[in-house]
Amino acid sequence: MTTMLVTGGAGFIGSAVIRHLIQDTSFDVINVDKLTYAGNLESLKQIDSDARYHFEQVDICDSVEIKRVLEQYQPDIIMHLAAESHVDRSIDGPGEFMQTNIIGTYNMLEQARAYWSQLDEDKKGSFRFHHISTDEVYGDLEGTDDLFTETTSYAPSSPYSASKASSDHLVRAWQRTYGLPTVLTNCSNNYGPYHFPEKLIPLMILNALEGKPLPVYGKGNQVRDWLFVEDHARALVQVATQGKVAETYNIGGHNEKQNIEVVKIICELLEEFVPNKPEGVAAYSDLITYVQDRAGHDVRYAIDASKIEKELGWTPQETFETGIRKTVQWYLANQEWCQHVQDGSYQRERLGKSY
Repeated sequence: MTTMLVTGGAGFIGSAVIRHLIQDTSFDVINVDKLTYAGNLESLKQIDSDARYHFEQVDICDSVEIKRVLEQYQPDIIMHLAAESHVDRSIDGPGEFMQTNIIGTYNMLEQARAYWSQLDEDKKGSFRFHHISTDEVYGDLEGTDDLFTETTSYAPSSPYSASKASSDHLVRAWQRTYGLPTVLTNCSNNYGPYHFPEKLIPLMILNALEGKPLPVYGKGNQVRDWLFVEDHARALVQVATQGKVAETYNIGGHNEKQNIEVVKIICELLEEFVPNKPEGVAAYSDLITYVQDRAGHDVRYAIDASKIEKELGWTPQETFETGIRKTVQWYLANQEWCQHVQDGSYQRERLGKSY
């Protein structure tokens, strides 16, 4: 039985990975999450009673607790997802990003190295440390046809992407210097169910349903490659189990859209699904409001995902059209989850529990 330890497993992407592992594989899964504002155990309710799932409320910066968890559960694979990830928050308060994304990754690498070094030869040979990163480390694409590849130079623009770039460099250094068997992935913008409502797509859906403004930075012409989170989860497990040591794999959805296009598509879907609009709203698109652009806002990201397709056989199952439709339908069908996030009760509920 293979045991995978997932850091940040109560977050958006981490919870998708864990749901996939429990529902579609035979892995034992250890979820290590500090439960910051972005960690929501309600996203795991459908699998949290499974005997193969275990939760540990632990900060990745806590070396003593990480060591304990590794010794207790003896994982075969560590999938390191835990990170502060919201660009706007990194601009307002970069310190937490430096601590979690850089120092936290350093601590995970050191504890993983100590754990790995004492394994028997068979388990040592099959162990993997999989670090999950972002396409934002590459910075901006100037041309309309250029794509990020695994060898694109790093040029981060925000405190968030700079902290993730730093963590990527640490992972590669620990592999090169100490021989720790690592793999690394850089992904494009994720979307889908259980996405925290401060992010573009869920924010637009929920604001529109309440008749609130739909704030769009600048002219909304920023281009992103959109990746359905469940496709990403499949890719991550594939890389963790089949990827080559010391290799990097870019994961993208092949779905480049301007932000304003995304917002207008959401409005069109809501017209179809929820024709009875809030009072005073003639059309959801009337709620679109252009606001001052974000500092250092990159204009275009786009991923070349040909390597993971060629070497591991992964391709996304969802187009943007099918994925965004599923996403809007999920938010409409899961208003209770949304409400618990918006009113903070998802956090208050867990304060009375001991994990």
